[in-house]
Amino acid sequence: MKKALKLFSRVMIALLSIVVVLALIVGLYMQHPKFGATPTGKRLEMIKKSPNYKDGSFKNRSYTPSLTEGHSMGKVMFDFLFRKSSKSTPKSTIPSVQTNLKNLPNGDWLVWFGHSSYFIQTDGIKILVDPVFSANASPIPGSTKAFKGTNVYTAEDLPEIDYLFISHDHYDHLDYETMKKLKGRVKYVICGLGVGAHLEKWGYEPEKIMEMDWDTKLEPQKGIQIYGLTARHFSGRGFKRDASLWMSYLLETPTHKIFIGGDGGYDKHFEEIGKLHGPIDLAILENGQYNEAWQEIHFLPGENLQAALDLKAQRLMPVHSSKFDLALHDWDEPLNEMSRLNQSIGIPLVTPVIGELVNLNDSNQKFTEWWKELK
Repeated sequence: MKKALKLFSRVMIALLSIVVVLALIVGLYMQHPKFGATPTGKRLEMIKKSPNYKDGSFKNRSYTPSLTEGHSMGKVMFDFLFRKSSKSTPKSTIPSVQTNLKNLPNGDWLVWFGHSSYFIQTDGIKILVDPVFSANASPIPGSTKAFKGTNVYTAEDLPEIDYLFISHDHYDHLDYETMKKLKGRVKYVICGLGVGAHLEKWGYEPEKIMEMDWDTKLEPQKGIQIYGLTARHFSGRGFKRDASLWMSYLLETPTHKIFIGGDGGYDKHFEEIGKLHGPIDLAILENGQYNEAWQEIHFLPGENLQAALDLKAQRLMPVHSSKFDLALHDWDEPLNEMSRLNQSIGIPLVTPVIGELVNLNDSNQKFTEWWKELK
């Protein structure tokens, strides 16, 4: 009996030692600057004045559970480990076009870089949205790699940026490596309340950071209006969630209205935005990385089409797909489903390959269903 107790004691000590060592390793790794910073001081005091910040965190305007009723985190993790689709990543190289971004033709253009990253040139200004050029959408190196062929552009390929928009602070939208390379080449960063804490830690000057709340407006220069609008999502880069605000935006220039959707589930705010700001020339909305387990924070198939209708959008550009494997569905399912469901709706879809020039002045521009051509 004594031998058994001694053995049990040794096993428990060994297990406890392993737990302590792992906790120390995780704690030390979490000190890396890529994890950003939590708002403090004057920034936190500003945040506390927001009507969307309650009990120590930002809140969605509608009840938004982390997981849909009937689902559990254990089952979600099990499905990710053992029930992934065999087609969750493409077998072939994703196609792309090499465009000289520093010498674009005169006019108003958009260039997509895969997932939710894109560049806009319009009305004399240059805009970049949620840039991720590091080929990884996770704080763990090599864990969420970009699909082959999707990481063909780099921060060095970009011209000087007037306005860099960040929708929220998740790793597939706010990339530490990319942001470090862009520092000094961006005039202003537009982001949600609290996101500036990350940027300042990474060396961005406070006067270049414009943090917005929902239902707010900026006019950074004559003729350029930026509206901070509601989204239904969450935020967080470490253990603490919702310390910064997730955003959508409306960019209004003398010639265009562009809705920058970021991430988020479907809700009544799209109709409200459409009534207030519609019609909208181009709605850029997420399309992919969905699951019924988290349907409140990401569109299910068809919901982006309904959101585009609510917004009174003239054209819809789907993003948030075709670069990273972040869900259980086939890599091309989001585009296939959107294309199929749109047959009965008829919204003009903007589906360029990576790097292809989208003419913002040509509402009749046609695009191939390039994803169907891959073997």
